Amino acid sequence: MLRLSLTLGAFALVAASPAAAEIARIKQSSGTAAVERNAQRLKAAPGVQLLPGDQLVTGKDGRMSLTFIDNTRFALGPNSRVSVSEFRYDRTRQKGSFVTKVDRGSLAIVSGRIAKSDRDAMKVRTPNSLLGVRGTKFIVAVPK
Repeated sequence: MLRLSLTLGAFALVAASPAAAEIARIKQSSGTAAVERNAQRLKAAPGVQLLPGDQLVTGKDGRMSLTFIDNTRFALGPNSRVSVSEFRYDRTRQKGSFVTKVDRGSLAIVSGRIAKSDRDAMKVRTPNSLLGVRGTKFIVAVPK
């Protein structure tokens, strides 16, 4: 019986791993919008989970909004390419780090708990700048 319990316990840990890696969920999308994950391109649709390293891409008619597990909210406009370079969040202490890269397009952000937890906890990179976020609402626009 002990052997069976250990086997089932190991299976539960493996099965729980992908869910533990979720950092956000798509709330809405329209037009051409996708999540690029490794070599795959997933259609952006409500409920799709975002994982660390995913890239968010919208076409000329695309839009996408999502909510992160720390309650940060993103809204991407048309012709955007945004990636989450780093996302760590401790739900118990409500602290972490968050680095987003905006290669092109527009991104509206309402910061969540991570930005409010520490002065340098959330950053947004563009091709020409690095923004430190300290608990606020703002829009980043990067031309092609």
